[in-house]
Amino acid sequence: MNSRRNVLKSLITLPFVGGLFSKNELLAAETRHILSNIKKDYFKELGIRTFINAAGTYTSMTGSLMAQEVVEAINYGSHEYVNLDELHDKVGQRIAQLLNCEAATVSSGCFGAMSIAMAGVMCGKDPQKVKQLPNTEGLLNEVILQESHSIGYSQALTNVGAKLVKVKTAQELENAISEKTAMLWFLNANTENGDIKWEEFVQLGKKHNIPTFIDCAADVPPVENLFKFTEMGFDMVAFSGGKGLRGPQSAGLLLGKKTYIEAARLHTPPRGETIGRGMKVNKEEVLGMLAALELYLAKDHKAEWQMWETQIDLISNAAKSVEGVETIIHVPPHANHVPSLKIRWDENKVKISPNQLREILRNGSPSIETVGNNREVGITTWMMVPGQETIVAEKIQSILKEHAV
Repeated sequence: MNSRRNVLKSLITLPFVGGLFSKNELLAAETRHILSNIKKDYFKELGIRTFINAAGTYTSMTGSLMAQEVVEAINYGSHEYVNLDELHDKVGQRIAQLLNCEAATVSSGCFGAMSIAMAGVMCGKDPQKVKQLPNTEGLLNEVILQESHSIGYSQALTNVGAKLVKVKTAQELENAISEKTAMLWFLNANTENGDIKWEEFVQLGKKHNIPTFIDCAADVPPVENLFKFTEMGFDMVAFSGGKGLRGPQSAGLLLGKKTYIEAARLHTPPRGETIGRGMKVNKEEVLGMLAALELYLAKDHKAEWQMWETQIDLISNAAKSVEGVETIIHVPPHANHVPSLKIRWDENKVKISPNQLREILRNGSPSIETVGNNREVGITTWMMVPGQETIVAEKIQSILKEHAV
């Protein structure tokens, strides 16, 4: 299989009319080249419809698309046997070097990173304690978090036997600390919703000698977040691998202090009598995650951001060209921090609801997935193959025009 560099080189040397390919056109051409080399259409055979992802990195929509370099790393790993612990050790060391932190490991997603981190904090490096989970008798088993940070994903903590203690203020947090407190947990996506912010949270952990953990599942981009929170003093940080990093959807990263990463690893395969046995990360995913991280760190983030802005502008202008339609371009401050679009309209002038528009897009050809609610349609472009933004813009404009009074 040709590498991405060889593919692009061959594309650049092809004769064409109308000037040089743009970067977007080259990337789209690369995708078409890759797909053309796949001999079997599994999704079609299974009766599964693919779609343009104008929604984002949702697990229900299978996250993100991996770059060719990541696929090559996965394919490479599938042809050789290695010692699983040694691979995790070496890749973890490489990731820690890349991200300037003490230690790191590839986990089974951010959820898995949270579970093994929590288990590691509760059990330390005692092999007998490792085997007793989810029974936490005799262990520190309470994790304190802000009430506004308590979402469904905190089940990653309770799954291994931890008990949640919810607070609202820094004073409440300090009052809640007991001889059973194991960890302080922070959800970065809900930073603006909590009274306690990053620095104060870290300081409270240091003051009481309690490890701190921050869930940054969807917080890449920006690239700086990969370094920011360990440098700030959080003892553990977790990221999803299959979102902005575009690694394997079932992989993630756990970063932080060496003692906690080593303790977390004691709950993972190849060890069998542990609560993390089912959170296996195979050799192919480990290599794919490393390749994805290296590729992400090396990319031109400024150019990519400008591309997303251009794509969003295109769709925005197409939508608001219809009378009665307005658009709002925004960037969420935390989690999915990318240029995004909200499309709203006066239903007296455009006789269709946001839900109906989304349904038409979903059932159209090609199928297009979006987000939103009863008041608006939400769009992001960062998970699209370059060039698909034109299709989305044309489809939305056409549907809105068709229903305009």
